Amino acid sequence: MTERSEHYERIADQLETIVADLDEIAFDELRLAAAEGATERPPSDKRLTAARRSLEKAIHLLRQ
Repeated sequence: MTERSEHYERIADQLETIVADLDEIAFDELRLAAAEGATERPPSDKRLTAARRSLEKAIHLLRQ
C-alpha cells in the first residue's frame, strides 16, 4: 500500500466514525420525537440522512 492510499484509508476511517456519530444523533432525535408523541419523522432526519449518504459515497470513492 502506498503512502497516499494509506492516507486515503485513514480519512475513510475517520469518515466512518462521523457516519456512526450521525447515526447516533438521528436515532436520538427519532427516540425524542417518538417520546413527544410525534407521528412523523423529525425535519432533521432528512438532512442527517443526506449527510450520511454523502459521507458513504466519499468513503467509497476514497477506497476505490
